[in-house]
Amino acid sequence: MNHMLIQLHTIDYVIVIAYLLVLLVLGYRASFKGQKEGENLFLAGKSLNWYSVGFNMWGTNVGPSMLLAFASIGYSTGIVAGNFEWYAFVFLFLLAMVFAPRYLASKVTTMPEFMGQRFGDGTRNILAWYALIKILISWLSLGLFAGGFLVRQILGIPMWQSVIALVLFAGLFAFAGGLKAIARVNVFQMILLILVSLLLTIIGINKVGGISALFHKAPAGYWNLIHPATDAAYPWPAILLGYPVSAIAFFCTDQAMVQSVLGARNLEQGQLGISFIAWLKILSLPLFIIPGIICFELFPGLHDPSEAYMTLVTNLFPAGLNGLVIVVLIAVLVGAIGSSLNALSTVFTTDIYAKKINPGATNQQIIRTGRITILAGCLFAIGMAIAIDSIKGLNLFDVFQAVLGFIAPSLAVVFLLAVFWKPASRRAVNFTLSWGSAISLGVGICYLWIFPKDQYPVWPHYLLLSFYIFLLLLFMAMSISLVDRTSPKAAVVQGQALARPTSLVWISWVALVIVMIGLYIFFNGF
Repeated sequence: MNHMLIQLHTIDYVIVIAYLLVLLVLGYRASFKGQKEGENLFLAGKSLNWYSVGFNMWGTNVGPSMLLAFASIGYSTGIVAGNFEWYAFVFLFLLAMVFAPRYLASKVTTMPEFMGQRFGDGTRNILAWYALIKILISWLSLGLFAGGFLVRQILGIPMWQSVIALVLFAGLFAFAGGLKAIARVNVFQMILLILVSLLLTIIGINKVGGISALFHKAPAGYWNLIHPATDAAYPWPAILLGYPVSAIAFFCTDQAMVQSVLGARNLEQGQLGISFIAWLKILSLPLFIIPGIICFELFPGLHDPSEAYMTLVTNLFPAGLNGLVIVVLIAVLVGAIGSSLNALSTVFTTDIYAKKINPGATNQQIIRTGRITILAGCLFAIGMAIAIDSIKGLNLFDVFQAVLGFIAPSLAVVFLLAVFWKPASRRAVNFTLSWGSAISLGVGICYLWIFPKDQYPVWPHYLLLSFYIFLLLLFMAMSISLVDRTSPKAAVVQGQALARPTSLVWISWVALVIVMIGLYIFFNGF
């Protein structure tokens, strides 16, 4: 495949430079203008409104891997990957109505801090280190590798040059302005992402011959969200039972995702913002998955389906519009990597440095430590992305989902127990986070490397395996709690009532539920 660099014209360079200048101006204004130093670094001064929360969560979620993976799955199997976006509305509703009121009422900055209020400092320490490792590996390293992979496809430069340039630019906003700067630029960037991706889809549909031709030229089953239980890649039981484990851990407990909600102006704005990202996720089908189907219909002989997105771009976009693709790439990278760096800095500074290393730290010391953590995270991510690039035959989407599937069970168990089951004990939670995680990750290592599924087909689907581990850990945690005499603290400070959702919040969610049910019926022919 030809690199896009040789197709760039003067107008492309003008578009990219103009975009970068606008981005820097927006970031500067959010970082410094009219603000005290560092007050926006972690929670944006609790100033985010609903669309900032929604766009920033979406920007965190829409990483470069989505452009690669969803188009690749669309090319290979159709719209089934839409379940990983549309089914999420159930768990975003759980975040909005159950978890967010408790997080905001507790006035916490991090997820480990919340669990520390419930079960004590020991649990907070375990979860803090757990969260740091998760952010470094699953968010920063794999996300940066996916971005470097795309840049290499576009410009033809080595991976190490790609990731260094990308992480330094993305890290600039996290370093200077923290969450408020990232949220501000993400609003601008996600609107651009929608417009450019929609333009690519429209051009592709016209090239195929229209919407009717798009539907009828695809193989049978490409337009079904639900695949039979016998389907090897995405059987419906695996998605129905296994995906919720990952989704609860990802949307309801992950610092990078939840931090935007913690920075909301109030609970209503946070809940409306979560509803907004659920609405935005509907766009994943036309923006990211349908381009893969279009590519299959126009270029059916691709050797590697992961090249579907860039194949479509390089062959369909006319001269002068390729700069917009580079703009979109920068947008998804700054959103995902910047948010990840900010979450890393927040957890380490709040739960490790200020809590354990230097409890008497001044505000300036905390800010300085947060920025040093961002720099260290950049260096680590660069090294890991280059190391991942040395692994051959990597299926990026399955690696992302499988890694999350084996990290998620222990997190899902402890947070669900903390919120829904008062008898949950400190000992049970700590056991699940430590030994339970060791069990889950040990099974994952066996599944992925020691006894890989392609050589040992007796393994169940990795999503089902994640569900079975979740059930095991849940049973163990509840059993330990029932025989443990310790008394856990209340999840929310006594006397502090949880605010109820407003009528506007309920209207937004009820409308969304109706739309989602309609979409599932339409795409499964009931």
